[in-house]
Amino acid sequence: MSRDMPDETRDRQGRSPQGQSGGGPTARFTAAFRRWRARRHGHAPPASDTGGRPPAAGSWDGLPAASADGSVRGAPAESTLWRMRTTVRDEPGALAALCTALAGESVDILSLQTHPLGTATVDEFLLRAPADLAGTGLTAAVSGAGGTDTWIERADAHDLVDAPTRMLGLATRTALDAAELPLALRQLLGRCTIRSLPAAPGSGRRAPEGVPAEGSLEDTVMRLRAPEGGVITVERPYLPFTPTEFARARALVELDTRLGPRVPRGQDVLTLPEGSDITVRRADTGDLEAARAMHERCSPETLRLRYHGPVGDVDRYLNHLLSPRFGRTLAVRTASGRIVGLGHLLWDGDETEVALLIEDAWQRRGIGGELLARLVAMAGEADCAHVYAVTQASNTGMVAAMRGLELPLDYQIEEGTLVITARLDQRSARRMQEERSEQEYGGSRIGHRS
Repeated sequence: MSRDMPDETRDRQGRSPQGQSGGGPTARFTAAFRRWRARRHGHAPPASDTGGRPPAAGSWDGLPAASADGSVRGAPAESTLWRMRTTVRDEPGALAALCTALAGESVDILSLQTHPLGTATVDEFLLRAPADLAGTGLTAAVSGAGGTDTWIERADAHDLVDAPTRMLGLATRTALDAAELPLALRQLLGRCTIRSLPAAPGSGRRAPEGVPAEGSLEDTVMRLRAPEGGVITVERPYLPFTPTEFARARALVELDTRLGPRVPRGQDVLTLPEGSDITVRRADTGDLEAARAMHERCSPETLRLRYHGPVGDVDRYLNHLLSPRFGRTLAVRTASGRIVGLGHLLWDGDETEVALLIEDAWQRRGIGGELLARLVAMAGEADCAHVYAVTQASNTGMVAAMRGLELPLDYQIEEGTLVITARLDQRSARRMQEERSEQEYGGSRIGHRS
């Protein structure tokens, strides 16, 4: 199907109409398309893509802001934003018929992406519809115009950014930090589950058999070769991936591979009550030896509370924990460079885990609470809905640190193991981190040094 839009002199099959007035369905479609073209340029990327702060409440780069229920404040009339995908035949006039049906329901097309499939095309729309038009009404109109396998959900103002700008923002995030790749893939592909499977031990950089170098796409599951030789599996059961989405995901992974391991090297300086300075910064596998040395200085009880298993096996977890592919790690170092604390934020499919290990001699000084607040702020910036910690009821330090977040907590005990889940309000998590950076900490202040 040609993706060029017809003008008012052509009907749904591309033929000149007989006796058709300028106010017919095709004219309504053309008017809707021109309104879309006038607005499609100039959309700013969301703050989650660029690291910037959102604009003042009530607007988004001059665009009406969407409320929690999807309705748009400040629009000329009550309206709702929707994201919709539908499949149409790849033949002239099919897209025109679809847009004409939407125009007939007073639906405004804000953006359009096409995903060719050969004999058919998946069209992805961002729509502004009258508030009293339900999703079922939209799908009925699209079905009547020839759309099939239609999927629809509420959208918000963050979806107003156009696809090229969004891709550039995600590529920038990935280039700056290797830990951003899973998050960038999730923002690119929508709600999905992402899991990383490392290469088999002793196999070097060889990935598990059955996954070609270019990756594979099977309906709702795509597999991509990770830079370390493992496999990144992305699954989205509710909506099949298109070849276009597969190509975009492969491009992000290729960028990550070419840039190699990297983490931001900024650090914060924390002055403890007794006057000594410690630093908090990101860590990776380059810190493996220093982390092992900290393990050797920790008591068996401290290691048992952290790892919930045989103390002799704890070192084998470190390479995984420090890899930016599986999350983010913060390390606390003394002035001499010795690591005395580690905090981990781990991507676990749809879940996000936090974990802390503080060397015995440095416990009870508030370091764990400081690390946890920073990890939770990172989770909020990554749009995580909640984080959980796996510990034991006897680990009073971890329990106290989770309570100190002042977030809603859920507790669950399974076979003697305590799982504490904190439900995140992203704005509260960021505000908490900013306030902690401005407040005195144990009679001293947190300074920033890059």
